[in-house]
Amino acid sequence: MKKITYLCLVCLTALLAACADMGNIKPQTQQVDANKLVGGKEIAGSTQGVTVAWPQLEWWHAYGDPQLDGLIAASLSDNPNLHIAEARVRLAQNYAGLAEAATLPSVGIATSMTRQLFSEHDFIPPPEAGNYAWYNRAAVEATYDLDLWGRHRQELASALDEVKVAAAESQMARLALENNIVRSYVQLSLQFALKDIAEETLAHREKALHVMRQRMTAGLATEVDVTQLEAAVPPLHMQIEQYEESITILRHQLAALSGKGPGEGERIARPVLALDGRSWMQLPSALPADLIGRRPDVVARRWGVEAAAKQIEAAKASFYPNINLMAFIGFQAIGFSKFLSGESAIRGIGPAISLPIFDGGRLRSNLGAHMAAYDMAVESYNGTLIHALESVANTLVVAQSLQQQKHLNDGALATAGKARALTSKGFAAGMSDFLLLLNSEVALLAQQQQQAQITARMLESHAALMLALGGGYLPVQVAVEANTPPVDGGKAGTHE
Repeated sequence: MKKITYLCLVCLTALLAACADMGNIKPQTQQVDANKLVGGKEIAGSTQGVTVAWPQLEWWHAYGDPQLDGLIAASLSDNPNLHIAEARVRLAQNYAGLAEAATLPSVGIATSMTRQLFSEHDFIPPPEAGNYAWYNRAAVEATYDLDLWGRHRQELASALDEVKVAAAESQMARLALENNIVRSYVQLSLQFALKDIAEETLAHREKALHVMRQRMTAGLATEVDVTQLEAAVPPLHMQIEQYEESITILRHQLAALSGKGPGEGERIARPVLALDGRSWMQLPSALPADLIGRRPDVVARRWGVEAAAKQIEAAKASFYPNINLMAFIGFQAIGFSKFLSGESAIRGIGPAISLPIFDGGRLRSNLGAHMAAYDMAVESYNGTLIHALESVANTLVVAQSLQQQKHLNDGALATAGKARALTSKGFAAGMSDFLLLLNSEVALLAQQQQQAQITARMLESHAALMLALGGGYLPVQVAVEANTPPVDGGKAGTHE
């Protein structure tokens, strides 16, 4: 027994020594440590002094608009792009199933019935030699790759990581869809507000024109005065028409995002949006490290790194001997008379060994390709993480600036409103000319439009911050099939 064991060890050592050379191929990149990234003063200032929870999954409820809730619910059910992302998850699951199959024994039935001319100078004896006869074989065949070096196991692990990548990307598609609907909805609200301002301005302009015509009849104004005031009316009508155009297009866009036809957009009423003060500008205190598990795009890139690393291990295993066990049992005979009798029974078992020695550099090139793919995955993760932190910081800069802009515009709007009211009274009393009235209206219109745009940008900033923080995403464990345990043995909904 000791001699046999020793002989096996010697043979195994010889096989390993004869394997192809891997060369000195190594990864050339390193993952960024999120804890070492400096968030900047905006993030630092927004994570201190208050305890803030991460966004909820249905973060858009903060706008308090049931119609918006319904649009997003419809989009999550019917949007084609989201269905494509979900199909990618199922595709990855089935590819993982193929990888899992490679780790298991393969059993099948092989049957052949061939009528052939047998050689007179072969091992087949007369009367078949030199004549045509049926050569029949039916057997159950089994093969099993011992996978001594773990190549198939690493490929399976990589495939399961790819399932997680697809699942995270599906969640990113969902979050992007939600964000696009909210932004389009905010723009729809803005167009309604701008249209209201233009219509109010038009009403004042037409009232001033009526007064000017009365003054011309009384001999207190000229036809030039009336004509100049009339010339200011058509541009407002054109502006209102442009807002109507934008409202219609945005309704169509929201219907399309919801997976509906343009006709459904006609049912979308005017948005009623509200957002509670400054509280949404505060950030959870765990930034930036928790972005790794809270943003689906960062999670996807991280699992991509894991998958690429396991593909490297699988590529390394290809350099070592591969041993397959093969077995068969069945019947084999010439002719049919005794084909299924005990005398025709066959059975056998044995190993099949493949040993890579020289392959023209194919294995090293394959390993090098997987190393390069790993480097790409790492840099993609690094770039995504850095961009994630940047997007949070930029969103805070915009939100804080908008707060200040709104404060300044509130004062300017109050002043412009007071100036227009005084000028309108003066014009009606004949104490000021129409040019002064027009200038006051233009100034008020500009401030009202600015106020509406600032309000819309603040609402969009909230959506942008929810996107930057991952929109309530928590990774969910994904199984290859319904009867497969969770990938890492954890509970669904826990942090990855």
